Amino acid sequence: MANELKIDPRLVEEFLNFSKNIAEAPKLVSAPDEIILETTPYDVAYTEDKVRLLHYKPLTSTQSKIPLVIAYAIINRHHILDIHPKKSWVRNLLEQGIDVYMIDWGSPSNIDKYLDMDDYVNVYLDHCVDFVKHESGTDNVSLQGYCTGGTLAAIYAALHPKNVKNLVATAPVIDGWKDTTVVSNIAKHVDVEKMVKTNGNMPPEFMYYCFSILKPFEQGLEKYINFFRNIHDENYVDNFLRVEKWLGDTPPIPGELFKQWIKDIYQDNLLIQNKMYVGGKQISLKNITMPLFTQVAVGDHLVSPECSMPLHYAVGSVIECFNVLVCCINCCNDYLVLYCKCLDCFLGYITNYL
Repeated sequence: MANELKIDPRLVEEFLNFSKNIAEAPKLVSAPDEIILETTPYDVAYTEDKVRLLHYKPLTSTQSKIPLVIAYAIINRHHILDIHPKKSWVRNLLEQGIDVYMIDWGSPSNIDKYLDMDDYVNVYLDHCVDFVKHESGTDNVSLQGYCTGGTLAAIYAALHPKNVKNLVATAPVIDGWKDTTVVSNIAKHVDVEKMVKTNGNMPPEFMYYCFSILKPFEQGLEKYINFFRNIHDENYVDNFLRVEKWLGDTPPIPGELFKQWIKDIYQDNLLIQNKMYVGGKQISLKNITMPLFTQVAVGDHLVSPECSMPLHYAVGSVIECFNVLVCCINCCNDYLVLYCKCLDCFLGYITNYL
């Protein structure tokens, strides 16, 4: 008589519980429409075309004399910096008495496909900085750029150094040839001319797909398995849905901006060599002479530390601070890198610096 197959009762129980959790999922995944990602009150202080400048309402009786302007990345939206009251980079800055402005780049349409880096740096970013200077009565501002926004901030500081009191560059794309990420490897070999000619703007679906395949198991199967396992944990589910809503709201990227970005930074690596031109002016990173605070995250799969760190050594700044967030590698797998477990250890550096 053949041996009967014996199944561990614990395995059966786990399978049944997992099946029940899957059955409950449809009720929860419809909830993102009810989730508000921007949790900190603000006023729209300035608009130009589709760009908005947000001014957050203070949370302290006194604020810093020098306001902080944050230039978020051109990919995804700034909501991740204020995604939850307890995981808000913006709110924590406000609680430290910093006067915070945020640039919302908006959603480019087909008529914006010819916008290039000159428009973003010398028009939108420059006009936002001028507005903040006028409103605050200061000669300059502190400028923080995040990811691709960090690149724009560095370029702006090199072209308009008198307008920037302090520069904060968070994971900026600087030395494209030293970037070891999948993003960089793809960017170095694409026919960007043909892509832009075919698509005009880079569509949101394309950008979302590209970033989804960077870690196919972690961002695909594993992510949803963990979701089903933690479906009764309200905090986990809330955090999961907030991040999923943010990930799904990816704006298009103007074609000309995308083309210049890929060719000049990733393929030809002109920025770090001081050979890049924006608005007809050659960019020399040595013109960045204001205090510089550079941050990179170990394990960053979008911009490797090797790509960002060269900025710190290419500038003319005398006062420098360099921070490697080693703890990020074990932080949440939900994109809340700087705004989760690392927030407390990082906030002390940044507020003291500003």
